[in-house]
Amino acid sequence: MAFEDIKAEISLLLQEMVNQPEDEHELLEQVREKLNELRALGMPLPDDLVALERQLDERFPESRD
Repeated sequence: MAFEDIKAEISLLLQEMVNQPEDEHELLEQVREKLNELRALGMPLPDDLVALERQLDERFPESRD
């Protein structure tokens, strides 16, 4: 998947977070999936998404890999 496509999907995920904040656990899984795609492509990770992943990990420690 192209970097621009991944960025667009991440943008949609963040918009979903604004619209549906009660589903943070699902958001964590989706953010983690997109960050893993970027890692697999060797692309740089957006600092704000890495910070969001850490924050959500703290809220849901049972979901860590």
